[in-house]
Amino acid sequence: MSESRRRAHIAMVGIPAISHTLPSLDIIRELVARGHRVTYANDPFVADVVKSTGAEFVPFESTLPVADNDWPEDPIAAMTLFLDDAVRVLPQLRAVYDRDPADLYLYDIGGYAARALAEVQGRPLVQLSPTIVAWEGYHEEVGAQIMGLPGADAYQEKFASWLARCGATTLDPDVFSGRPERAIALIPRAMQPNADRVNTEVVTFVGPCLGDRADQGGWQRPAGAEKVLLISLGSAYTRQAAFYRACLAAFGDLPGWHVVLQIGKYVEVGELGEIPANVEVHSWVPQLAILEQADAFITHAGMGGSNEGLYTGSPMIAVPQGAEQAMNADRLVELGVARRLDTGDATAEALRAALLELTADPEVARRAARLREEVRAEGGTRRAADLIEGMLG
Repeated sequence: MSESRRRAHIAMVGIPAISHTLPSLDIIRELVARGHRVTYANDPFVADVVKSTGAEFVPFESTLPVADNDWPEDPIAAMTLFLDDAVRVLPQLRAVYDRDPADLYLYDIGGYAARALAEVQGRPLVQLSPTIVAWEGYHEEVGAQIMGLPGADAYQEKFASWLARCGATTLDPDVFSGRPERAIALIPRAMQPNADRVNTEVVTFVGPCLGDRADQGGWQRPAGAEKVLLISLGSAYTRQAAFYRACLAAFGDLPGWHVVLQIGKYVEVGELGEIPANVEVHSWVPQLAILEQADAFITHAGMGGSNEGLYTGSPMIAVPQGAEQAMNADRLVELGVARRLDTGDATAEALRAALLELTADPEVARRAARLREEVRAEGGTRRAADLIEGMLG
């Protein structure tokens, strides 16, 4: 790497949702290790995990409901939250980066203020997408349905008005929010719908960028555990005491199985009743460390969990809770590595039958192993960092 590139100032602008923060952290850590000066702007809610990368933390105040995860179900209301947040965050970013502009801006798919900042300054920018990206025809096939919902016209007018006021050069809200100039997708290509219609001159799939996650701690498989099952609904959709009780009924004392149950911060262990001897219950676990040793994974099919399941070759039972998780669950089923159970159907009997069927199917094991190799071959962190360096002036 040239001297000028080695000393580049690269700025990442994120949003404080942990599912959007974790996917890029190993890239940031790698860029710091390569000698770049990296600043990372985000809400103090995620300051500790960001600082662990060695990047300089730049605080701003976000209005996104990440503390209680009280997200609206209405798509237009949810999109308006991100727009209102961008309007609030942009002046905070300009107060820092107009005095200290970056050579290159990286930004999360929901970080509209970052794109506006880069366009105002005339600086290059790259989207780091932790989820699926738009394909050719997406706006006609999917976007048009959303924009037909009540309140969509007012949302579009509000977005266009902000773009005109803030100095952005991309004035079409659909283009600004959904068509990045350049994007690195931090997901396996296998998880992308209509992947053959994604413009590869704009988007590069590098797969999950996970690192060793040593800072999250480790986990030791208990002696005598023939098989290990991890159950986790992530961080946002964990108000599911009844589902956890169904899991205890399904897998408690299941011969040969050791179960790790993550229940999140909204449910108390006391709500679950008696805990079987073969089950350990935690509010949080080092998920990747466990999946590297697990034989099966019950997940809400968030993109982060889906990525880690594919990366570790773990057969999955997908129990989608919201957002894009139903689509992810169906994709995992299509790939031949998962079974889907909706929450209302996830009885103890159904969960147990799904686990035993899934883990006894040799074709599932073959497909999971093949996808594990494909996902790891996409390049991950090193490829992402190489691409970013290639975009420096």
